[in-house]
Amino acid sequence: MKHFIICASKDHVLAGIKKGIAQAGHGRKNLVNKLSKGDWIVYYSSKDKMGNNEPYQKFTAIGKVADDEPHQPTTKENLRPYRRNIEYSKCEEADIKPLLEKLSFIKNKKRWGFYLISGFREIPEHDFNVIKKAML
Repeated sequence: MKHFIICASKDHVLAGIKKGIAQAGHGRKNLVNKLSKGDWIVYYSSKDKMGNNEPYQKFTAIGKVADDEPHQPTTKENLRPYRRNIEYSKCEEADIKPLLEKLSFIKNKKRWGFYLISGFREIPEHDFNVIKKAML
């Protein structure tokens, strides 16, 4: 079992929760292919809405991968993003700042945002448990 952070605006996270899915990098297959059934994901939202410049900086959802491989639905916009089915857990959002000192994957605590810029990262189980404890 592995643990991942996916970065997306809160409005996109909420849309994914409603559908019971996750996608990363606007539906890039190479990212969701890294997920296996039983792996855990946590969403980090730097913004509450796409295009908003106000910082949000919270972990906004947590769940477990429920399927064996990515699927690719056709959306109403005629897009074909790759997605994974997720069993989301009921949780509270958690501000990242109080957790920074406890997270080993963030090496530079003053410039922590740079580590999350890629939008998709595997993290150690210990760090995942720190975030999970703050959210559940």
